[in-house]
Amino acid sequence: MKKKEIITITGTLGSGKSSTADAIAEELGWKRFSSGDFMRKIATLLGVSLNELSIVAEKDSSVDKKIDNEVRKAGKMEKIIIDSRLAFHWIPESFKVYLDLKPEIAKERIFNNLKENDLRRKSEGVKNLEEIYEKIISRRESEKNRYKELYGIENHADHKNFDLVIDTNKNNLKQVVKIILTEYKKWIEKSNTLA
Repeated sequence: MKKKEIITITGTLGSGKSSTADAIAEELGWKRFSSGDFMRKIATLLGVSLNELSIVAEKDSSVDKKIDNEVRKAGKMEKIIIDSRLAFHWIPESFKVYLDLKPEIAKERIFNNLKENDLRRKSEGVKNLEEIYEKIISRRESEKNRYKELYGIENHADHKNFDLVIDTNKNNLKQVVKIILTEYKKWIEKSNTLA
């Protein structure tokens, strides 16, 4: 399988996937696709929060299939950063990155992000840290169950699925971007020497 000039990024909620994908796309001058942004558009059109959309998706597989079709379409391009839960699965020839962050820390980041009125997260409708924590756990379980039922993916967060795993609590955004770009370069060079 030929490696592609695509970096796919996923990770835990609040781990900095969007900020990281934006920064890398800007650094490389590549395009960017976010399934989270696409999902937020669907939620807004339906007039529901992301957690409510996850509940809808548990009963209506067309929600996930619509998102996954967009990810697969984006995966046909080159020189693109894709921020998506299942991009590693749909685009196995990409450089697959997982950003890790414990939910206890993620809830603080998400809460601070909401306070700053980030438009991407406006539809998530939460009021306090504990509610955020509950929604993180609830959404993670919903996704795990849906992906297993729909695609037979046992654990979409299993670190073995990825070329690179970064703890974003131990590394700030600038460090995360530098690590990804350094490791991506090694990954591409290795594939070129094997070709």
